[in-house]
Amino acid sequence: MNTLLKILGILILLAVAAGFYFREQNEVILGDRIIGLAVLATSFILLPLFLYHRWKGKKLEDYTLSDKNLKKMKDSQKD
Repeated sequence: MNTLLKILGILILLAVAAGFYFREQNEVILGDRIIGLAVLATSFILLPLFLYHRWKGKKLEDYTLSDKNLKKMKDSQKD
């Protein structure tokens, strides 16, 4: 999964660079479309895959403010 994320990230960066290259060559519409697709790929493909990879195997309860965790925080402040 880690190599997939790296490859996908590199491909998206190359797409953004290609978009800016086309914008410099007076192909503004094509450059903007390439950059837009790269941004969409980042937000709808790369980001969810990255979040899944980072959160896999972790308990969400450890990171939420529940009554149990609030009591732990209050007890640790008293010490």
